[in-house]
Amino acid sequence: MKRACALSNLLLLVASLLQANAGAAPLPAQLTPLGAERSASADGRIPAWTGGLQARQVALAVNGTPLDPYAAEQPLYTITAANAQRYREQLSAGQLALLARYPKTFSLPVYPSHRSVAVPPQVAAWARHNASSARLVNAGNGVQGFAGVVAFPQPGNGLQVLWNHLTRPRNASYSLASDSVTPRGDGRFATTSAQQVFARPDGLADAQPGKVLYYWSYRMTAPSRLAGDAVVLHETLDQVAQPRLSWLYSSSQRRVRRAPALAYDSITPGTAGLRTADSRDMFSGAPDLYTWKLLGKRTLHVPYNSYRLASPQLGYAALVGPGHVKAQPTRYELHRVWEIEGTLKPGAEHVYASRRYYLDEDSWAIVEADFFDRSGQLWRTAQAHSYYHVTGQALVNAMEVIYDLRSGRYQLSGLTNEQPRPFAFDVRTSASYFSPGALRSQGLR
Repeated sequence: MKRACALSNLLLLVASLLQANAGAAPLPAQLTPLGAERSASADGRIPAWTGGLQARQVALAVNGTPLDPYAAEQPLYTITAANAQRYREQLSAGQLALLARYPKTFSLPVYPSHRSVAVPPQVAAWARHNASSARLVNAGNGVQGFAGVVAFPQPGNGLQVLWNHLTRPRNASYSLASDSVTPRGDGRFATTSAQQVFARPDGLADAQPGKVLYYWSYRMTAPSRLAGDAVVLHETLDQVAQPRLSWLYSSSQRRVRRAPALAYDSITPGTAGLRTADSRDMFSGAPDLYTWKLLGKRTLHVPYNSYRLASPQLGYAALVGPGHVKAQPTRYELHRVWEIEGTLKPGAEHVYASRRYYLDEDSWAIVEADFFDRSGQLWRTAQAHSYYHVTGQALVNAMEVIYDLRSGRYQLSGLTNEQPRPFAFDVRTSASYFSPGALRSQGLR
């Protein structure tokens, strides 16, 4: 009976989406299905979008990670502290700061640009629907008329661009085993490990579309003193009318408790105080503390097609260096990005007075972020070194790194190189898996 009900709910969801998509007008011909510019840049350095990578073009490593389809390429040039002024207009404030702070060791190896992000048919259909139906509500803190992914493929303001990151294409349901490190000043580090599960409502066996954007669970698996600690989170479509729901399980106390403070500038556990809750995934949670301004589009050197950084042939020692990620295995490309700026509203409280984000036009993922203090000084900067995973049909991170420019420390999350099988896609769970009642049993595993 339960399976029949779940199947019925799923069929109703699919039918409603197909009906909505049937009347959706296509995006302008000069745009990709997700709203990026199809054409190449005027100088030809950014190529035209021709559909992205297909599964037949990419082989997989033994742990399921895609092998680098561009492994034979060499850098076109390398940006260093010595030549940074030549490229200043195509660098973020954070990149310039890192070059200045580590002039002898930090650099950006720049490779030929490839627009590798593909768009599955259902994702394109959702974007068409949303282009004519999705709208901001509650002062921009919520979205209505939205289906699937990419709420605003033709955004007109900063909030819509930010919501595109929050609703960007990701595999509907997947699990990820990954590692995190917070290196010391000399580069030495200890590894922590966790198992994550992500699901949109359409990725659940008992599909329940409604007020939840996605469900997420995070369970520590190492070291032993932290193993079993877990969190479950329900990210909502209106973060003010219905704030994020979150629960914590402490393995030492063996109890589950609500965690309403796991938001905004509360510190994310296990990050040595370097990462706020709303800078997880570059940005997550409610946008209501800031006024968001769309600064436009620009061309930027950004981490891209970072397949080498996820290679199981490289251990973490080959990636982690004193002060910053080692430059040699990184890859930067020239891409068009959307640039938005968030300025703290009068009377609002947050450790960051302003923040600036750069979103890849092909995926809507934030790839660079800069965080400023109350005096307007750049405090922290973050980078998402991502690649297109042909099996999951989505952009994933080889690593997400945040640098503290004051202390000289940095934190890396999402590392998968030393995991025997990091990703499992299309994992069918249920809404009950993400309930507080199930949290304790997950922590005990």
